[in-house]
Amino acid sequence: MRDIVVLIFLTGCIVAALKKPWWGVLSLAIFSYLNPHAYAWGFVRSLPVYYVLFLVVSVSAFLTKDKQPLPRDWRIPVFLMLWFYYIISSWQAYLPDIAWSRFWVITKIYMPFIFTLILINTRQKLYYLIVTIGSSIALVAVKGGIFAILTRFSYRVYGPPSTQFEENNLFALAVLMTVPLLLIWRRETANRWIKLGIYMAIPFIYTASLSSWSRGALLSLVALGFILIWHSRRKYLVVPMMMIGAFFVKDYLPEEWFSRMQTLETYNKDASAMGRIVVWKDGWNHTLDHPFTGTGFDGWIYLTERDWHSAYVEMFSEHGFIAFGLWLALILGTLITLTLLPRKTRHVEGMAWVANYCYMIRASLLCYMVGGAFLGLAYFDFLYHLIFITVLVKKFALEELASKQEETVRFPLGVPQGT
Repeated sequence: MRDIVVLIFLTGCIVAALKKPWWGVLSLAIFSYLNPHAYAWGFVRSLPVYYVLFLVVSVSAFLTKDKQPLPRDWRIPVFLMLWFYYIISSWQAYLPDIAWSRFWVITKIYMPFIFTLILINTRQKLYYLIVTIGSSIALVAVKGGIFAILTRFSYRVYGPPSTQFEENNLFALAVLMTVPLLLIWRRETANRWIKLGIYMAIPFIYTASLSSWSRGALLSLVALGFILIWHSRRKYLVVPMMMIGAFFVKDYLPEEWFSRMQTLETYNKDASAMGRIVVWKDGWNHTLDHPFTGTGFDGWIYLTERDWHSAYVEMFSEHGFIAFGLWLALILGTLITLTLLPRKTRHVEGMAWVANYCYMIRASLLCYMVGGAFLGLAYFDFLYHLIFITVLVKKFALEELASKQEETVRFPLGVPQGT
């Protein structure tokens, strides 16, 4: 029965993509983050449903006139340079077969972003993309949060099977990164039922993150909490609600959970934590000896036989410092854009959406940077979605700002009625 439902849904997405290609971008986001086919029990789980949908969107995007040229933004050439650099590091990899196999997996992750940049050509479409990404992960997170409460946090919660964030630590970070996107949705929608639903979903999302038993996720949760409090318009309500929530949850978390979290204070006595530090040192020392190409994709298998457990170490160890510089420039440059852009539109009527989008996307990106220090998520598609969403936010914001300034010059006393 599940297989039939997924096939019907996939068929609907294909029809939608053929009718309006930008709907195909939303469909790809659903199959990337919600992964409905991963919950099927039969033959659908083995079908290349994502690639079928990708092919349909490719053809549809080629034929449609409803698209825009690639935005003129420095992040796009830097991203392409990074992508190309993976070819060089894979060519020089210690394990070429594994590296090239991984390269094609990463390429399949990166290619759909081209459709995002050319088919999401209005602010409304961008809004729907943000809502789609946020709600797709939120549905999985709410399901996990309900499971955690019903089982009194006795079991770890995992992400959708056979996905980038199936593992409990990665799942915890992904669901936390989703919270700011949901807050964009809540502030932009006028539907009070959606607003209420988002308010009700967020506690379950936090619950799902806690029940992953991830120490890195706990640090990300704390960082995200402070960021959201900083940007909240009603701090007098948010802080007490968070304190009440923490007081309620602590009575349900098992002692084993607290014992695991306490190792953050005594990391030097924890074998797992010390093992990560050893791996980080090995990766750093090896990159000093091979600064331009690193080990190649999945070089940890050759070098340490343990996962890098850090997006930063993963990037410079596998591709060298040049690739790491490009990758880090994408992240830090995007943070700078998200910080400076709202200042340009702060006092412009009708452009409050810019600050809302920028500050919440920045919160999600900062959440990634904290959690990524302890998780190997250098190629996580959510990260690149945030970067390219920022590209589009900047494009639409500057175009709208220029339009309003032109109106001001043409009609300094206001736009005449009837025009």
